[in-house]
Amino acid sequence: MFEELSIKLEEEKLKIKKIESALKLADLKKKKAELEQKANNPNLWSDPVEAKKVLQELKITEGRINTFDSLKQKFDDLLLLTNEAKEENDVSLEKELEKELKEISQRITGLELITFLSGPYDQNNAILAINAGAGGTDAQDWAQILLRMFTRYVEGKGWQVEMPEINYGEEAGIKNVTLVISAPYAYGYLKSETGIHRLVRISPFSSEGKRHTSFASIEVIPEATEEIQVDINPKDLRVDTYRASGPGGQNVNKVSSAIRITHIPTGMVTQSQSSRSQHANRDTAMKLLKSRLYEQMLKEHKQKIEDLRGEKKDIAWGSQIRSYVFQPYTLVKDHRTGAETSSVQKVIDGDLDLFIESMLKGEGQK
Repeated sequence: MFEELSIKLEEEKLKIKKIESALKLADLKKKKAELEQKANNPNLWSDPVEAKKVLQELKITEGRINTFDSLKQKFDDLLLLTNEAKEENDVSLEKELEKELKEISQRITGLELITFLSGPYDQNNAILAINAGAGGTDAQDWAQILLRMFTRYVEGKGWQVEMPEINYGEEAGIKNVTLVISAPYAYGYLKSETGIHRLVRISPFSSEGKRHTSFASIEVIPEATEEIQVDINPKDLRVDTYRASGPGGQNVNKVSSAIRITHIPTGMVTQSQSSRSQHANRDTAMKLLKSRLYEQMLKEHKQKIEDLRGEKKDIAWGSQIRSYVFQPYTLVKDHRTGAETSSVQKVIDGDLDLFIESMLKGEGQK
């Protein structure tokens, strides 16, 4: 029993050493000291944008260091306890030690993934948009299933999620929806979900009982932070108010608190109806507009935009990144990594770790 546990502990110990190397912990601690010196400068807030940037960077750097140090300490304690139990042949601790090792192994895996998140926008919040594609009502229903899937994934991670805009289908489902997901590295984790998601099932909207293929696109972009400068002239904006609507087009608010902002030079439109406050909805719509305009600016640099969101394709056959098959068999397969599972319901319920981890590890090992 102790022999097997010792082997597993050695394996995890090697992983921790690799993580320490990948994190460049000594450099991180040096960076933290420099940022603390800047943060303690009494003149820091003479430039509020720079001040917020420094404090945000300090928070992220401290978080990485503290997460590693805490995990390393917990692992060292477990290693010591295991060695003591082994020397005394105390088998009564077997279940407790195995349980602790399992918990630590999960935390190590999570920290391993963070080492792959080194892109310039990976640490940002994420804006995730779902758009129904080819397939009519079935596609709109599929878009709503994906909304539920991503919401459950995000909530399962303990992240915050807002839904500033949603447009419902006439019969069922949704035409499109936008989510703002707030958490450290939300964009880094979710960016690989960008692409076409394909569903194969027996259509619940057809009396013929035939298999139907539906498509929906997922687009994930990083939320623009305050230090990112996007020049938006107020004269270039048209701001409209309207009543928030629910399924079937019914008005869910008695007052016109929802906001739609049109950026006239580009034709870009953002909207928010998540709050009863017109002011709050305007702030959210502007935040979305800033992020999307910034993304468009990056298109001038082809390599950067490819890293950001990948090549854009039609929401139809032959361009999918992942397929979800409900009938005649059950299978979810990612066509980029080959990762697959027959547990379709688990995936639809928000268990996306297999696919996200496969993408992160694959990119990190290139």
